[in-house]
Parts: sequence; structure tokens; C-alpha cells
Amino acid sequence: MPFCARKAYEGCHAHQSEADRTVTSSLTAVSAEDKAKTRAIVPVSMKGYDADFQAFSDALGASFSRYGFAVIADHGLDQGLIDAAVNDAKAFFALPEDVKRQYHQPGTGGARGLTPFGVEAAKGAKAVDLKEFWHTGRELPEGHPYRKYMRDNVWPTEVEGFRQHVYGLYEGLDELGRRVLKAIARYLKLDDDYFEDKVQLGNSVLRLLHYPPIPADAEGVRAGAHEDINVITLLLGAEEAGLQLKDSDGEWLDIAPPAGALVVNIGDMLQRLVNHVLPSTTHRVVNPAPERRGFARYSTPFFLHFNPDFPIETLPSTITPDNPDRYAGKTILAEDFLTERLKEIRLI
Repeated sequence: MPFCARKAYEGCHAHQSEADRTVTSSLTAVSAEDKAKTRAIVPVSMKGYDADFQAFSDALGASFSRYGFAVIADHGLDQGLIDAAVNDAKAFFALPEDVKRQYHQPGTGGARGLTPFGVEAAKGAKAVDLKEFWHTGRELPEGHPYRKYMRDNVWPTEVEGFRQHVYGLYEGLDELGRRVLKAIARYLKLDDDYFEDKVQLGNSVLRLLHYPPIPADAEGVRAGAHEDINVITLLLGAEEAGLQLKDSDGEWLDIAPPAGALVVNIGDMLQRLVNHVLPSTTHRVVNPAPERRGFARYSTPFFLHFNPDFPIETLPSTITPDNPDRYAGKTILAEDFLTERLKEIRLI
């Protein structure tokens, strides 16, 4: 996961306890020599969330400010549940094509169920992405006003336990995402709970991604260069090589987190809300090296969204003489923003 050298955050916490200093330094300290050699983003541990929330928020926010990405270790999600959901995804994608296609819902923007191989493309790309995926969304009670925005989930009957495991992972990532947003709010000097009533019923989706083996003459890449639409994305399964971000100098940098870590990135909705104080960074998934072409790649990004009727309007605190409002007079509802972008990537 090579990155340009930069301290995870500025300043020291002179009044930390020895235990807190140990937690914080183990998460953020790396020698200049190591940085120059590895150019690696420094993982931030969720253990620091309770030990020193301010230091955790500073480190996480500084990573987002610099790269638009952060790596979170010790995320606390149930590894058994993660493994079960991934195994269910593998079992589903291994089904015959005609069986899988029963769960494709054309004309729905890929909101639920299967989006087959060769459908989605990055904005402006000529070639489609070399992937297929499954979407699971929020389940709402009958009569809820947001049901007009959120379709019912569909569940494959061929894979036992699929619903239990996949929706369990959805709920775990949804909760973790809200905790991460508390830290982002602290970094932005907002109330810690600023995002809570804006995302608690967001139109968020869990994507089970399958990138099949790549033939030598494949046209296109597993995922073309793009930015995410949503607020933040929480990604499990990035250990397999291929994920890259485009740094501010235009160089593509690999993201290869430690085993079991979570990759989190800023999406366009949040970038717009905070007037680009936190960037939504271009990223892609490139095709594997020849010796890995015969292997599939699986990952599970959770796209956390605002509530559908939330108006995305620049936060006044992010408008300064050096950073004037980029979206003056351009307030847009989260659902309308999502629809515009789904059209751009050929899902609508």
C-alpha cells in the first residue's frame, strides 16, 4: 500500500497517560526511513476510539484529508460473520449463470439482487468493468415513508444462511460506519453526533463483489477509475492486490492493507457537503499480474448514504476566503444526487 510520506497527524498529546501514549504511538508512529521506503498509509486502530477519541479522530481525519482514504485496524466486526458472508457470496457467484440471472432486476439501477458481469462502467469509460455484484439494502417496515426510495431485498434460496449472514454483515457495517462518522465530525469540529440523524436511515447498500479470473486478452479492467457516490465507503477484502488510488501528484498508489483491516474512503456526497475539505479520491481495481490472472477476487464494500431526503448543502464552517463555496445555490437532495450518478455509470 505505497503512499507518499507524511505524518498521520500533526502535534503531540502531551497530557496523555502512558497507556494512551502506547496505543496512539503504536497506531501512528513510523520512522521517516520506513515511510520513505514503504510510503505506506498508517493504520489507525479502533482501540484508540475509546482510549483517546480526540487522537483517533485527528489521525483518521488527517489520513482522509491527505488521501481521501484511511485504513482501520481492529475494527471489531465479527470475523466469523464476515467469513460466512464471503463464503455465501462465493457460493452464489459459483451458481450457473441462468440461476444467478433470476435475481437480476433490470431497470432498477442495480439497487437489489444481482448486477451481472459486464453491466457497470466507470463514468466516461468506453469499456465495462470486469465484475459482477450483489446488492443488499436497508430493510424498512411496511408503510415507512422511505420505502418509496428503497426496494425490498431479494434473497437467493440456493445458498443456505445467505440472508442471515449477509444482512448481519450489513447491520454491523452500518453501525461501524456511524461510529467512523462521529470521528469525522470531531475532526471537522462539528458536534460528535452531527451525522447521526442524517444517515440512520440512509439508502446504504452492501455490495458483494466478484471479479472473475482475467484472460490475457481481456478488454478493460476490473474496475475503471472512479469516485464513490456516497458519504463514506467501508471496504473489507482489499488484501488481494489490485486496488489503487490516484494521489494528488497524479501517481497511482497501491492500497494493500494488513490482513483483517478495513479500508475507508470519502465519497462524493461528503466531499460536496464539506466543500472538498475531505476529498473523494479517484481509485480503481487493476487487473492482476500474470501469475494471479487465474484467481478470482472478492470484496465487500459498504456504501454508506445519507437519508434520501437529506439536502446536501455546503457546511458554512468549510467556506473560507481560501476555499470559497464550490456549490453555492446548488443544494441537492441525496436521492436526486444518487439518481444522477447511477445514470452516469450505466446502472440506470
